[in-house]
Amino acid sequence: MNNDEFWIRLSQVPRLGGCGILRLMAAVDEQTLNDPKQLYAAGLKPEAIDAFFKPLSAPQHQALQWLAHPEHHLLHLGHPDYPYLLSQIASPPPVLFVAGSVAALSTPQIAMVGSRQASLDGREAAQQFAAGLANEGYTITSGLALGIDGFAHKGALESGGSTIAVLGSGLEVIYPAAHRQLAAQIREQGALVSEFLPSTKPKPSHFPRRNRIISGLSVGVFVVEAAEKSGSLITVRCALEQNRDVFALPGSIFNPQSKGCNQLIKGGAKLVESPLDIVEEVGVLTSCAKRHQSTVATEFADNEQLLNSSLLDNVGSDAIPVDVIAERSQQPVHEVMMQLLELELQGLVTAVPGGYVRTRRG
Repeated sequence: MNNDEFWIRLSQVPRLGGCGILRLMAAVDEQTLNDPKQLYAAGLKPEAIDAFFKPLSAPQHQALQWLAHPEHHLLHLGHPDYPYLLSQIASPPPVLFVAGSVAALSTPQIAMVGSRQASLDGREAAQQFAAGLANEGYTITSGLALGIDGFAHKGALESGGSTIAVLGSGLEVIYPAAHRQLAAQIREQGALVSEFLPSTKPKPSHFPRRNRIISGLSVGVFVVEAAEKSGSLITVRCALEQNRDVFALPGSIFNPQSKGCNQLIKGGAKLVESPLDIVEEVGVLTSCAKRHQSTVATEFADNEQLLNSSLLDNVGSDAIPVDVIAERSQQPVHEVMMQLLELELQGLVTAVPGGYVRTRRG
């Protein structure tokens, strides 16, 4: 069994998921995962073990054939190219099927989402903001849907920037069909991404799962236009759970497609009037994303530097406020916040009421 087959099998075990796989990988060595006794000893139930070892299904065979293409890729948890920010969410996808540029997934990204029944103003705003953010060096990430999603992708492409489309179907089943040509352009200038086997057809239950990936890849989520009960608000909920910034474009009180955005702003989302309003707010996670674009050797050196930093030395088992940590480490507060976020993503510290504490790993 090669590596791709191993991860396809593992990702398809019912009710295992990303968190279960991470626990499994922590309990046993990857080289011994082909041993049913090792899997059982690690806590995997007999029915899950049977699911892992049963003969490959037709969709799994098709996935292996799809991966034979030189521009098709499979990234799994622990893979050096698996996007770092996505790996830190509560339920990271075990595998990602990627068509196009793998490197694009580790660039700083802004998610842009909104109504499928977008107004003329909403479409124009989506294109203009996507182009402006792309010119600032951000990859535009969205869901390839009709309306705001499609115009956000187009704005990034037309400006010469990079864009990523996360699908609620397999990458052989472009949905909606009206965006097949757009998907081909995105593949050339960014990437198409899905956690589903390539031959998987779209289902309503797939799209909330897709939305957590859109927000998880990104340093912030920008809602351009959304009705009061828009599906885009699912992405917002995911973003808040993942500690991502949420931005919203205000609209007329007489436009039903603006009610969702206006409510988000009432609830604390940042009101946006220009791309720079977003750029100014996402500096910390952007720095983190850029840092993890470096080589493994550089990343290791950075981690060693953080581990030995005076900042980590000033975090203990009792909650310590950020300003106190900054004072003790003699560093500016904004620098301390960036380093604390990096340490938190590495699992070395944890944010709690009253400040930060060091984890057992730290």
